[in-house]
Amino acid sequence: MDASSTLAPQPARRDLSVIGLICAAHFVSHVHIFILPPLFPFLKDALGVSYVELGLVITVFNVATAVTQTPTGFLVDRIGPFRLLVAGLVLGSLSLAVAGLAGSYMALLVAFLFAGLANSVYHPADYSILSSTVQDSRIGRAFSFHTFSGYLGTAVSPALMLGLALTVGWQAALVVAGAIGFAVAILLLVRSGDLAHAQPRRKQTKADPSAPSGVRLLMQPTILGLMFFFMLITMSASGITSFSVVALNSLYGTPLAVGNTALTGYLVTGAIGVLLGGWIADRTRHHAFVAAACFAGTSAVVLLLGSVDLGPTLLIVVMTLSGLAYGIIMPSRDMMVRAATPPGSFGKVFGFVSTGFSVGGMIAPPLYGYIMDRGEPFWIFACAAAFMLIGTLTALSRSRIATRPAPAPAAAE
Repeated sequence: MDASSTLAPQPARRDLSVIGLICAAHFVSHVHIFILPPLFPFLKDALGVSYVELGLVITVFNVATAVTQTPTGFLVDRIGPFRLLVAGLVLGSLSLAVAGLAGSYMALLVAFLFAGLANSVYHPADYSILSSTVQDSRIGRAFSFHTFSGYLGTAVSPALMLGLALTVGWQAALVVAGAIGFAVAILLLVRSGDLAHAQPRRKQTKADPSAPSGVRLLMQPTILGLMFFFMLITMSASGITSFSVVALNSLYGTPLAVGNTALTGYLVTGAIGVLLGGWIADRTRHHAFVAAACFAGTSAVVLLLGSVDLGPTLLIVVMTLSGLAYGIIMPSRDMMVRAATPPGSFGKVFGFVSTGFSVGGMIAPPLYGYIMDRGEPFWIFACAAAFMLIGTLTALSRSRIATRPAPAPAAAE
């Protein structure tokens, strides 16, 4: 028996370890992102502030992330993703702990400024580690588990924070949330050998010296198009997740309980779709066509929701199925970015295109809110469907890049 046969199982174990560690960090990032809204009633009374002032804290967090995410991506490519990922976990956790211990509005505002800076680390560092370490045969599933862990953090955070606030108080709740991040940072440091061992698994393909690099790379039409695609994903999702229940109630008198049940089905199957999408992404090179087909199908369903009163049962079924299709897009989305990224640039490219999430998150809520204030709920669905349709065309325009075969691993030394 030769050495290669005895070592054959190691890549799978290594990949699973890397994926698990990165998913743990991404889970924490989403817990921290959604940590504040469940605490609003407690913070308003304890700090004597308005909801506008509390909303400003979230705005500061998001602006800090949006402004620093691309520079952080450059830093990831320069000094390596692992140290920055641990630093982000520590900074974010320390910020929340200080906010809880200080117990003042100004401390909360400053703390979430630094928490937003910490949040800018996760996407460039996570995607850089996954893209450079996980084998090509399972990278789609790695991306899907990464996204799913974020969904899980988003789902857990409200109940966790509300439960902590009711039992130990809002200040202790912030400290506990920070402690969760510290625990994951320690886990990454203890298991750092897994990540360090994984990185030399294959040689990186040498970059073409004549190819665009740095800021010039980010200004290429392909990368700009992908950033725009990420923005459209957020803008379309915001209409459904934040405004579909009130829009359905306004359009057809749909009971809020029915609308929320349909939305819950959409969100749950969206998470399932992410996992299914990872399996699909590992079995096709046509990632742009997968994303485009799911986007187009979902846009048709969303337009149907705004045009026809489906009744309670059919509404729940249709929204549940559309959530599944929407979730399938996500791993293919990440594979499109990976295919367009030259070696050594994963941090900056993923950091830049992920800024589309923040930009879309700033534009969409006021837009949809304006539509509802005008008493035009149909346009909630029409605008969401339009963003999805534009996303379909954007994905198709990226198909030449996204279907490019991944480079074959270099021969072992």
